[in-house]
Amino acid sequence: MRIVIQRVSEASVMVDEKITGAIGAGLLVLMGVEDADTDADLTWLSNKITSLRIFNDENGVMNLGVKDVGGDILLVSQFTLHASTKKGNRPSYIRASRPDFAIPLYEKMIRQLEMDLGKKIQTGVFGADMKVRLLNDGPVTIVIDSKSKE
Repeated sequence: MRIVIQRVSEASVMVDEKITGAIGAGLLVLMGVEDADTDADLTWLSNKITSLRIFNDENGVMNLGVKDVGGDILLVSQFTLHASTKKGNRPSYIRASRPDFAIPLYEKMIRQLEMDLGKKIQTGVFGADMKVRLLNDGPVTIVIDSKSKE
């Protein structure tokens, strides 16, 4: 599993001109699934997302997690995170999982994040053409791959 985490002041996702998820301060998490991903990857990533200390404390030092600041999470599926650009100029998405494999993991990630965060999270719509808006705070953007654990 590959994720991109962005610390945001606000973020939202629209499908067919309707907002399907919106948050204030918190994390926008883009998530890509590959066939080698397991529940262990999912659990590890959820814990990492909810524990990552990337919010400022009273001294302006990134020392607090999303739970510490009462922040929210917006999770958006994004198969293009597994794009390969080795050959030519048209990316290949062969590593990205098909919906029959990816949707159950995406839905498990929603439940796991809600359990780890202690409240409901917001989401996009898997496989839809989504319009994502965000105000990146910092900017802070972090990429994590569960296979390399970094």
